[in-house]
Amino acid sequence: MKPGTKLRSAVCDTEIMVVRAGDAAIECGGLPMAEERPAERKPVNPAFAEGTKIGKRYVNAAGTVELLCVKPGQGSLSIAGQALKIKDAKPLPASD
Repeated sequence: MKPGTKLRSAVCDTEIMVVRAGDAAIECGGLPMAEERPAERKPVNPAFAEGTKIGKRYVNAAGTVELLCVKPGQGSLSIAGQALKIKDAKPLPASD
C-alpha cells in the first residue's frame, strides 16, 4: 500500500487516505477496507464500532502506520484486530 491510497469501508461511510503504511491490511468495523466500496454493506462488528472522526490521523502502537480520515463513519479502524488510536498533536514550542 502506497501513501496517498484511498480506502473505503465495507461496513460504513468511513474513507481514509494512507499517509504511511507497510503491507498491513487495514480494517474498519472488523472487516478489511478496499479501494472500491462493495455494492452491499456488511454489519459493523460491535467490538469495532467506536467510529472515526474526519480530519483525525490514526496510528498503530508501533507508529509504522498512519491514516487520515477523510470521511467519518460508525466503524473504528484496526489492523489484525488491534485498534488504532488517534495520533496526539505535537506540542508547540514555548515562547518566552
